[in-house]
Amino acid sequence: MFKLVSLNSFMGNYNVILTCRNSEKIIEPSLTSIIEQSIKPKYIIVVDDGSTDNTPNILKHIQTRNNNIYIITNPDLGYNIGRVVQNWNKALRLAKQLNLETTDYHMIAQDDNQYEHNYCEKIIRYMDSDSSIAIASGKYDNMNYYIPRGAGRFIRNSFFTSVHGYYPEKMGSESALVYSAIQNHYKGIVVPGVRYIHSRELGKNYNFYEFGASMKTLGYHPLYALARFVKYFCLGKPIGRIGSLYMLYHYLSYKPKEEGYDSMFDKATRKIIRRVQTKRIMEYIGLNKS
Repeated sequence: MFKLVSLNSFMGNYNVILTCRNSEKIIEPSLTSIIEQSIKPKYIIVVDDGSTDNTPNILKHIQTRNNNIYIITNPDLGYNIGRVVQNWNKALRLAKQLNLETTDYHMIAQDDNQYEHNYCEKIIRYMDSDSSIAIASGKYDNMNYYIPRGAGRFIRNSFFTSVHGYYPEKMGSESALVYSAIQNHYKGIVVPGVRYIHSRELGKNYNFYEFGASMKTLGYHPLYALARFVKYFCLGKPIGRIGSLYMLYHYLSYKPKEEGYDSMFDKATRKIIRRVQTKRIMEYIGLNKS
C-alpha cells in the first residue's frame, strides 16, 4: 500500500519577521492572515517598537494561542523609521540565539498588510521552481513592477546568509538587497497574480522623504530617478502626484550624513546600481538589445 505524502512536504519552508508600532486596530487581522496561510510559517518573530497603545496586549493574547510566535518588545523611544531595519536584524539575532530552525526563506511583513490565504504558497512554489530567484513578492495594486515590493517580500536564505547575513542598517536597504542579488547572478521578481492589501492608506500623512532621499544614498542614475518621477506623476500611482513631487524634491535636495542610517551606501554598491540602471535605460531607448 502506498503512503500518501502531502505535497507541502516537498516545498521550501519559511519564517516571518513582522514589525509594528501602535497597531492595535490593524495588527490582529494582519498577523492572522499570516498564521492562517495555506503553508504555515515555521515561526513568526514580531518586533513591537515601543507601542504605547493596546498592541502589546493583543500580541500576548495571540501568542497564547500560537506557540510558534516570538515577541521582541522595544522601549518607547518615539517613532523612527530608521529602526525598522534594526528591528529586522534583532529578529534575525533572536532566531540564532534561540537556535530556531534554519528555513529556506524568510518573509518580511508589515503590520498594515493582509495576505491572501495562499500568498506564501504561491511565492514559495515560484521560488522553488527557479533557484536563481533571490527575492520575490506579490503586489497590492494593478501597476506593473519589476522590483519586489517591500511588504510580503520573501528572501532566499542561502543567498542572504552567504552574501549579507544581516540587513544593511541604512535607508534604502531593501533596494540595495535587490541590486546585490543582481550583482551575484540572482534576480528579484514580482510573482504574477499574488496579492496583498494595505489596511492603512499608503502614504497617508507621509511626505515620501525616504523615497527620494534613499535614491540619493543609493546613487541612483539621474535619468532613472527622473523616469521614476515621470511614471508616478503621470499615473498618479502608487504614491500619487503630490507624493511623486515630494520624492523628486528629496532626491534633488537631500544631503546625506557622514555616517549612520542616513549616509551614502559604499561606492561598490552605488556602482552596481548605476551599472544596472544604465543598462535598463539603454535597453528602454533601444541602444542595447542584450
